[in-house]
Amino acid sequence: MASDLDLVKLYSGRILALAADIPHLGRLDAPSATSRRRSPLCGSTVTVDVVLRDGKIAEFAQDVKACALGQAAASVLGAHVIGLSRSDVERGRDQLAAMLRENGDVPAPPFDGLEVLLPAREFTNRHASILLAFEATADAMAQAEQAA
Repeated sequence: MASDLDLVKLYSGRILALAADIPHLGRLDAPSATSRRRSPLCGSTVTVDVVLRDGKIAEFAQDVKACALGQAAASVLGAHVIGLSRSDVERGRDQLAAMLRENGDVPAPPFDGLEVLLPAREFTNRHASILLAFEATADAMAQAEQAA
């Protein structure tokens, strides 16, 4: 069971700062595709809209209704997502999942800022929420590619 000190460490100032400043909040007027992901355990949801050009994200918006950890992950993603391919997003998602679930390394740039979530390894009930923005983005990109 996590102690109060563990929870204080988990919700660090850096995580709360990221959660308070999420890039690309909102929705796009004319997305190529939209994906909504929900964590059944906590009810967090992330909805992502994308517009792709030449297989890369040209426009991006996200509606994030998640805990501070999910918001922090969405913030790191949003800061770097423009210009990325689906394989870039999927690589970041997979590296983040490995960092959380398998004591893997911190994701490679541009997602190395996710190291702030290292203390969340111990809180397996939060992993799904942390991954939502990446999962929704990869799914929206796959949908947009199929529709093209």
